Amino acid sequence: MEKEGKMISIERLEEILKKFDEVRIAVVGDMMLDEYLIGKVNRISPEAPVPVVNIEEERFVLGGASNVANNLRSLDGQVLVFGVVGEDDNGEKFINELQEKEMDSSGIVKDKTRPTIIKSRVLSQGQQLLRLDWEKDTEISRDIQDKIIENIEKNIDNMDAILISDYNKGVLTEYVSGRIIDIAKKYNKKIIVDPKPQNFRNYKGATSMTPNKKEILDYFGLKKFNSEEEISKSMAKLKEDLKLDYVVLTRSEEGFSLFDTEHKRVPTVAREVYDVTGAGDTFISTLLLSLCAGASLYEAGVIANMASGIVVAKIGTATATKEEIIEFFHDEME
Repeated sequence: MEKEGKMISIERLEEILKKFDEVRIAVVGDMMLDEYLIGKVNRISPEAPVPVVNIEEERFVLGGASNVANNLRSLDGQVLVFGVVGEDDNGEKFINELQEKEMDSSGIVKDKTRPTIIKSRVLSQGQQLLRLDWEKDTEISRDIQDKIIENIEKNIDNMDAILISDYNKGVLTEYVSGRIIDIAKKYNKKIIVDPKPQNFRNYKGATSMTPNKKEILDYFGLKKFNSEEEISKSMAKLKEDLKLDYVVLTRSEEGFSLFDTEHKRVPTVAREVYDVTGAGDTFISTLLLSLCAGASLYEAGVIANMASGIVVAKIGTATATKEEIIEFFHDEME
């Protein structure tokens, strides 16, 4: 295993970041809205031993695969979104959120048989008291699957790469995943996947996959890795099994590992870790943007590592900007 020391120069970093606004990425996956209901608790309910929350603020944030899209936009990438929402008010809210952030929402299909996925969190004084999920995670119908595939193929000339974000909520069926990979290969587009372990095999032939340690352990039915050699062997086996060009393993506070022809490990650059929510979304978004902007795999990993180091120092699902990455480089990497 090679452990990398040298990172990247500021000139090279700026050269890559400068091209982000020319890159067009299609995000395909399970679209959701995160709702935050924020208020104060002053009493316990007389009906049951539960707090009564007087709601003072309601916020909607793009969640699931659309959080990946949000990360791409935050870094000035051009984004096309492909997925499913319900024929309901929340579906309209979701599309409005995309349009407000200047994302192309024409690839969103409305399905009257399922609700728009909403995850509602009730918070008071910084504490989450309750989460309510509205979702249906059965496979979408063949008709809706065909519409998604048709939309992607119709727009293929408007994208440089495809990012698949799988939350196992029924959109990325074996058929949809296989057809998207076939289309990407036919038109020579990079396709990177953030997978769920039970669906790894659906992504055979993709360019790359970015599992975390738990996901790769689950895939191989292991409890833990006992050495770097075991991690290296698992990444090599995954690459071979699924015919990937390379594997990128995110390792939380341990940084990340790359495997193309050999295992390279890069330590974390995070200063402080307050909240790891969404750090994987930031990593894969920045990685793919960097690759499309001309970075090598190693350079792309280093830039993605910096972006993740920025978001884990923020509370809640957060994003990074190009300016923050440059500032982070000056503070931490020089």
